[in-house]
Amino acid sequence: MMRILLFLATNLAVLFIASITLSLFGFNGFMAANGIDLDLQQLLVFCGVFGFAGSLFSLFISKWMAKMGTRTEIINQPRTRHEQWLLQTVEQLSREAGIKMPEVGIFPAYEANAFATGWNKNDALVAVSQGLLERFSPDEVRAVLAHEIGHVANGDMVTLALIQGVVNTFVMFFARIIGNFVDKVIFKNEEGQGVAFYIATIVAELVLGILATIIVMWFSRWREFRADAAGARLAGNTAMIHALQRLRAEQDVPVHMPDSLTAFGINSAGKNRLAGLFLSHPPLEERIEALSR
Repeated sequence: MMRILLFLATNLAVLFIASITLSLFGFNGFMAANGIDLDLQQLLVFCGVFGFAGSLFSLFISKWMAKMGTRTEIINQPRTRHEQWLLQTVEQLSREAGIKMPEVGIFPAYEANAFATGWNKNDALVAVSQGLLERFSPDEVRAVLAHEIGHVANGDMVTLALIQGVVNTFVMFFARIIGNFVDKVIFKNEEGQGVAFYIATIVAELVLGILATIIVMWFSRWREFRADAAGARLAGNTAMIHALQRLRAEQDVPVHMPDSLTAFGINSAGKNRLAGLFLSHPPLEERIEALSR
């Protein structure tokens, strides 16, 4: 979940800052000469360039952001037998998945968690929490690692970046169409871009951005099922089910969760339909059921 939050937060921040900066400096060159119509082709190119710029920038710095955000310590030289086992397990799973050995790290957190990130499958990072290592059995930890390796082998971060780039493009595109309509048709402004254009565009970007997030989160939930399936192939179906059951059992443990994880609250999955639209992970019950079938 941390990788999703870091990616989305960075991407949306870059997109928002780029959009505001370009508008303030008058680079919205897609307005037609009469000030009412839009050059839609030029507008689409404009939005595509900056829409994908945010998502691709987020992708390329995803490892650095994840390390900083979780305080992950990379294992370069194993100091304990547990670290040695962790490196050997990731190396074996990576070889079986047909990818290059990723960086391996441990981040200080009591809750059982793990993540994988990186701009391509041969330059990735896989990290697990200290709590997961302490409380899960070796087979369960191996299954969790296999799930994360599955994300890397499936190229999920790249696909997420491309999907985010597409939705960014159309959020910017339709927001400016709405802003132009409000400014020219409703407020009857015929002299360039009025204040109404900027206000309506920003509001439209916020609203459309929320709707776009629903699409991105749907893909995120779908890819969790794929990663579970990959984990089951690499570590065994029974071990993958046991790992998910262990995660479900810990949902009731009263532990402090960082705000960055609570934002996508794995414990809140499925409590109501509306909240479920914004969750990065499907309910654990559904994932266990899918593997059981």
